[in-house]
Amino acid sequence: MAWVIVGLGNPGEEYAMTRHNAGRQALQYFASEKDFTPLKEDRTNKVHVGKGAIKRNLVVLLAPDTYMNKSGSAVSKYVKSAKAAERMVVVYDDLDVPLGTVKISFDRGSGGHKGLESVTRAVKTKKFTRVRIGVSPATTGGTLKKPSGEKEVLDFILAQFRAHEMEELKRVNKRVAAILECIVLEGRMAAMNRFNRG
Repeated sequence: MAWVIVGLGNPGEEYAMTRHNAGRQALQYFASEKDFTPLKEDRTNKVHVGKGAIKRNLVVLLAPDTYMNKSGSAVSKYVKSAKAAERMVVVYDDLDVPLGTVKISFDRGSGGHKGLESVTRAVKTKKFTRVRIGVSPATTGGTLKKPSGEKEVLDFILAQFRAHEMEELKRVNKRVAAILECIVLEGRMAAMNRFNRG
């Protein structure tokens, strides 16, 4: 059974470099880094799909072309059972994690993330791996400075990364690629032990 890695985001150029597309950006970086097939549009299922292998482990990459809160409808065409979901990794932006930090979790709630909620509903289980990319600024002491209030949160996640944040994101994308490779080759527990410490 192939691994399925999903990068959440909104389709369209206007969203490409926004904070809410951090998952999709990381997926595209991973695809190019590992020489997977370029993500191609599957119009029927409203998703871009890439394929490849990591040491004989087949991997399918999915970038839903629905808007964020409908991401699950694209994912459910490729992940059709709870058993299959155990080999699914969802990569997405997380306001509860500071920019520059990546956290791996399993069988957790959505934290209010609409894309993750949609995927969870569609695959009918929470038992899948999440790779959470921090997008909130933090003080030098490490205190999170995330926006509060629905409008402020929406404005923040749909705003583009600033130039210095993009530099940080390049490092993050490399880390995410290493995490994804570790999950595929060694499993999520090995990846958590290795990468959740930082």
